Amino acid sequence: MLRSVIKLVSLAGLVVTMLPVTPASADVQAGDIITGTNIEKISDLASPGMKWIVRRGMRMEIVDPKPISLPPPYIQATEQYSAQVTLADDGLSIQNWVAGAPFTKIDPNDPDVAKKIMYNFEARWGETDDLDLRNFDADTGTIGSGGDGMTVERHFLLDHFKRMYFVGRLQLDPKPAYVPNNDEARYKESLHPIIEPFDLKGTGLTYYRYLDPARHDDSWLYLPQLRRVRRLSSAQRSDALFGQDTDVDSYGGYAGNIAWMDWKFLGETTILASMHGKHFPVKWGEGSGDFTFDDTWEKRDVWVVEGYSKLPQYAYSKRFIYVDKEAWVIPYTDIYDQAGELWKVWVNLYKMGTQPFEGAPPEGTYEWTMPFLPAIIMVDTQLQHATRAALPSSKFPGEVGWFYNKGEESGTTEEFFSISELIAAGR
Repeated sequence: MLRSVIKLVSLAGLVVTMLPVTPASADVQAGDIITGTNIEKISDLASPGMKWIVRRGMRMEIVDPKPISLPPPYIQATEQYSAQVTLADDGLSIQNWVAGAPFTKIDPNDPDVAKKIMYNFEARWGETDDLDLRNFDADTGTIGSGGDGMTVERHFLLDHFKRMYFVGRLQLDPKPAYVPNNDEARYKESLHPIIEPFDLKGTGLTYYRYLDPARHDDSWLYLPQLRRVRRLSSAQRSDALFGQDTDVDSYGGYAGNIAWMDWKFLGETTILASMHGKHFPVKWGEGSGDFTFDDTWEKRDVWVVEGYSKLPQYAYSKRFIYVDKEAWVIPYTDIYDQAGELWKVWVNLYKMGTQPFEGAPPEGTYEWTMPFLPAIIMVDTQLQHATRAALPSSKFPGEVGWFYNKGEESGTTEEFFSISELIAAGR
């Protein structure tokens, strides 16, 4: 919805021009509990997908919003380099970007505003150098109704999800770019090995994202049962694997290649988002809401963009992506099928802070605020099916789970992303 005033806001050194928006006709206050019985209170504060989830059992505890401070090195890099950044003539990449946020001014009248928002999201401040997510699990199954819980069809336990950036680095040497970068990669990431279920034990996936926007991602799936590595196309990144609901392109709200989408700017609004969760590990809901998390929600100002894939045989027709203006992360995304009907919803539970839980060990404590995620969910609204992931699993008491910018200390080195390592870890 559009408010009646235009304002300029400085967020952690980033000046953004907000669209005029109208006052919301519904509202919430700190202390409110939102469920399907009073969902009209969030009619203007949630997407169609989020309202679908609340009607099916999600409980929202409303709290006052808190500011999110970005790390000083990220702010300094933004101030140092952003003035030289431009979009390429074809709009498929950014030029002269070194580190930090590429664009400090987001002008709604700019015909390229949607792309600039997405490039700011891609260059977000958390894992500027690397990420190691450990010991997490997921359940997938049919959503319950009438108070019944989720029918778990499969349980997954995973060892590592790692990502290593080769440009835009701010913490570890070499920086701001990793040398040598023989593959000319933007980043490499890998999810391996799967530990449970037994029939998938040792399975893993590795992906390379390249600096050249014309170069498709390289994606490999290792299946130890068949003793073979399968190559995946860029379009297959939108496919759900192993009977669950998530797809690689939806990780974090959107993990696809920006150049391979057509982007449309839809405006600015205020939504409810779960940015300062209070539970770590995650607390799942009860009864028919156990497919999702039970935590706190706050009002957040977001940019709204719509993305259409250019790839033939891509699973989805479009994505509605909500990007937090202050933190440049995605609270959630609504995803539509080829007929234009709501199909899936990706939801992130954030717990912004210097540590994931009080008393975390030194290796899990940071000098600056970091974007920990105790959980994510992916809901299939058409099949009434969901995948819920605990990051990390409650099976590992005291596990930090999230290790940012640790490099060799966490074993996040270039060798981890090789095909040989993918195969060796699955044996």
